[in-house]
Amino acid sequence: MMNFRQRMGWIAVGLYLLASAAAFYYVFEINETYNKLALEHIQQHPKEPQEGTTWTHSLKVRLLSLPFWLWTIIFLIPYLQMFLFLYSCTRADPKTVGYCIIPICLAVICNRHQTFVKASNQISRLQLIDT
Repeated sequence: MMNFRQRMGWIAVGLYLLASAAAFYYVFEINETYNKLALEHIQQHPKEPQEGTTWTHSLKVRLLSLPFWLWTIIFLIPYLQMFLFLYSCTRADPKTVGYCIIPICLAVICNRHQTFVKASNQISRLQLIDT
């Protein structure tokens, strides 16, 4: 039997996936502004900056010129982190909630490593007695 936190976790996972599918559809199918900006960037590639350009236009041009893999990393890491956090809320053990988030995971791994190093240093300090 699932408790309330697990049920809400599954509802949040479903809503998160539904919202991400809607956003994905909006960005790649419906949004004409992005398509126009991308076409303008491809068709018009000035070699030197014009004097009448604003900082917002130059920022848009620089951001659109970033490679696709960089945009993928920028959006994929926070997306996966949020999904994994919501998925971890569906677990039965509340102590494991949030362990799949990268900063928490790194902190747990580093803490385990420091504990292991500390224990191995204490063991090496013990002197063996020959009998």
